[in-house]
Amino acid sequence: MTFESGFSEPSDFRDEPNARSDAVIPVSALNRAIANTLERNFPLSWISGEVSNFTRAASGHWYFSIKDAGAQIRCVMFRGRAQHAEFTPREGDRIEVRALVTMYEPRGELQLSVEAVRRTGQGRLYEAFLRLKAQLEAEGLFDPARKRALPTHPRAIGIVTSLQAAALRDVLTTLARRAPHVPVVIYPAPVQGAGVSAKLAAMVVAANQRNEIDVLIVCRGGGSIEDLWAFNEEVLARAIAESRVPVVSGVGHETDFTIADFAADVRAPTPTAAAELVSPQRALLLRELEQRHDALARALRRSLELRAQQLDWLARRLVSPAQKLERQREQLVQLRTRLAGAVQRSLREGHARFSLVQLRWRRARPDALRAQRDLAQMSLRLRTVFARRLEQRHAQLSELAAKTTLLSPRRTLERGYAALLDAQGRAVRSPDALKPGRSVTVYLAQGVADLGIADVQPRLDGGL
Repeated sequence: MTFESGFSEPSDFRDEPNARSDAVIPVSALNRAIANTLERNFPLSWISGEVSNFTRAASGHWYFSIKDAGAQIRCVMFRGRAQHAEFTPREGDRIEVRALVTMYEPRGELQLSVEAVRRTGQGRLYEAFLRLKAQLEAEGLFDPARKRALPTHPRAIGIVTSLQAAALRDVLTTLARRAPHVPVVIYPAPVQGAGVSAKLAAMVVAANQRNEIDVLIVCRGGGSIEDLWAFNEEVLARAIAESRVPVVSGVGHETDFTIADFAADVRAPTPTAAAELVSPQRALLLRELEQRHDALARALRRSLELRAQQLDWLARRLVSPAQKLERQREQLVQLRTRLAGAVQRSLREGHARFSLVQLRWRRARPDALRAQRDLAQMSLRLRTVFARRLEQRHAQLSELAAKTTLLSPRRTLERGYAALLDAQGRAVRSPDALKPGRSVTVYLAQGVADLGIADVQPRLDGGL
């Protein structure tokens, strides 16, 4: 075993104590060695006992002891794990803690480092709770679609609980404060003990059969899971689900959940909250009634004022027939005067426009005699230019005809020349194109002849 202080325990430390009787071990090293031994030899386990000396420190850590008839041990649950606990233990509670056996080294005190806490028997009961919850949920008893809205203004409120329950006093006090005008019907049934679930379910059925209430509260105060187990039974859950009257479940504290909560139409965190959910607050209703009364009075007053204003306006429009005829006569005179003025003005404007158009027409009218003289002059000039151009074209044509005649191949042939063409009709320009045995065509001034070539003797002198 090795100590953090630097001291090490030899392998024969336990076997031969006299060999090292003079060794000195610091207390802190000894306590740490004991703590390590405890943590190795005692695994994480569930330990049951009764809570005592419970303290919540300012840091959020829990310090308490658990005990039974023969012994007790100190426990610590640090804030990081305590904040996830489902409930806060109280003096005298029977609980089970999942803890590691360790030692608080500075004081050398044995303690349990708690990681989780639950009420005694909670594991078995919680498993039964989960099984029943899954079964009923699969059957659709918890389906949100079947949940009904609570009546806004119930005519009567029913309560299923024990007559001796403190929760009943809380509910009645809340209803008396919020809605003293709403009658309350109590369906008494025990809330703890053997066969309680069937009695609670019978009261739920009786409330539906008597048909004297609009909403039903099923409630009881807080307690352990064993105390609240009556509200986790199937018979009560089915009675609540089959109820025609909307049911509000107010069982235990805010952290307590039961099967009845899931089967009910609305789950309230506490019985008092259930009473607040089902009861309209009388003061608010009276205030709302007063506000609506004032709003109605204001609307009626505005309507009367509007009608009075309309009546005054209609009275101003109402005149005697003589006054109406006189007013219409005056309007007729005014219209006649305006019509006469409009006609005169239209005539004047028409005359002015006609004079302006006539003046413009006179200025734009063409001079026929002058146009005829201009046309005669232009015709004479056109004939003169055309005759001159015609003479020029005749002269050009005669010159081109003379040049064409002079350059004509026939004139060349008339001067004693001949043109040779080969079999393909191409002109023969070189002696090399003449081959013995071939034929050529000769074009002369007086005709054409086909010649056969017997022999070709090229000469270098031109001879011309």
